Amino acid sequence: MKPHSARVEGAVAVIGMAGRFPGARTVDALWTQLVNGVEGIRRFSRAELRAAGVTDDVLDDPDYVPAKGVIEDLACFDERFFEYSAREAQLMDPQHRIFLECAWHALERAGVDPERHAGATGVFASAGMSTYLLELARDAALREEVGIYDLFLHNAPDYLATRVSYKAGLTGPSFTVQTGCSSSLVAIHLASQSLLAGECDLALAGGVTARAPQHRGYRYDAGNVLSHDGHCRPFDADANGTVPGEAVAVVTLKRVEDALRDRDRIHAVIAGSAINNDGRRKVGYTAPSVDGQCDAIAEALEVASISPRQIGYVEGHGTATRMGDPLEVAALTRAFRAGTQDRQFCALGSIKSNLGHTDAAAGVAGFIKAALAIERGVIPGTLHFTSANPEIDAANSPFVFHRDAVRWPDEGSLRRAGVSAFGLGGTNSHLVLEQAPVVERSARVQVPRGPALVVLSARTPAALDRVTEDLCAQLEGNLAPVAERSDRTDLADR
Repeated sequence: MKPHSARVEGAVAVIGMAGRFPGARTVDALWTQLVNGVEGIRRFSRAELRAAGVTDDVLDDPDYVPAKGVIEDLACFDERFFEYSAREAQLMDPQHRIFLECAWHALERAGVDPERHAGATGVFASAGMSTYLLELARDAALREEVGIYDLFLHNAPDYLATRVSYKAGLTGPSFTVQTGCSSSLVAIHLASQSLLAGECDLALAGGVTARAPQHRGYRYDAGNVLSHDGHCRPFDADANGTVPGEAVAVVTLKRVEDALRDRDRIHAVIAGSAINNDGRRKVGYTAPSVDGQCDAIAEALEVASISPRQIGYVEGHGTATRMGDPLEVAALTRAFRAGTQDRQFCALGSIKSNLGHTDAAAGVAGFIKAALAIERGVIPGTLHFTSANPEIDAANSPFVFHRDAVRWPDEGSLRRAGVSAFGLGGTNSHLVLEQAPVVERSARVQVPRGPALVVLSARTPAALDRVTEDLCAQLEGNLAPVAERSDRTDLADR
């Protein structure tokens, strides 16, 4: 097979993606949610809120907003698969549990068996604050029984990446990245750099945010960044803040030349990336900086050797704050104006309209959305959008906003997208994604006719049933009906 179009050298392939999101248990379910314009943010009943410890005084506060984007079945964890005791799993932050599962799924989606992979695999992870640890630490009897050291070991973000490396036997660089809201996109940047530097041959990168107790809303404060009505409206005139959300997502990365050699499925290619910090170029520590964001975007484009006019979509940070959105568009416009004066040629959106702000997982969630948009040739809309924030001069900017999904314009060139994430404290990140190389097969593939045997395995019968159901759901609508199983062999002890 011979690749044509797109870059090969100095680029990184996205060969696997896995995740769980508000309203979507898989990456495919997330895509369905995005293109159909479905909001994953939930509104909780009084019973749910009371069960989570919210008092009636708080519930009766007119400024209390009972909304959040939550991951379903957060408490579920297959501890036997990872050889943990039930007690160990109970002590472990759910963020660690679901990130471990998600990292394994990302390897599976990439067709990688960690026990057979010969090269070094790196892990670059990020996590939100461990509210679970705060809950456990309040229990004096538990502190006495377990000890602070073990509680810390089971919950602190420091051990998130290395836990994956230990359980999967991965020997490449392994560390946790903490830059606030930009953490997981910075993790992807660092993973890409590690691959290109030869420190590892395969990399897992991503992030997780999950808060305990889950089913709690928040109190609106006019001076804060949270939405008054529980909806997130990025770049819109009616935007009044963001909404907390949960997510876990991991991508599997490999150098493009290696992915082509190994005949991996390539969802998209990272053509270039950059990170920086605002320094003192802003009005306050928590404020965004047009200069800092612009510099990161411009550097990523330069690294990718791509003109802004070649970018068809930008997945923005898009927190839906009155100040943040116009500053972000101003930074993007300045970076793009260095290469083109054209107007309204590039779509701009944000996944936060669907999921809320997923904190440490926000960058990788937006990254996955952009990668899927490039691969499938569809740009999802941004929910709730009616007209641009009046502080955004949309008509004279390079950007256009869509409420509904649209086909990626066919301009006879590769599809390319930018992805932004900006952290509280000023660490900015921007990545440029590109359509995967098109591969020409040297010979026609002979497809066998008639029934085909599909061999599945799992460590327990119950797990095998779930794997079978997942495969059938994946194949449904894409292939002819799969023949019913007549028998199966338990390989759990082999």
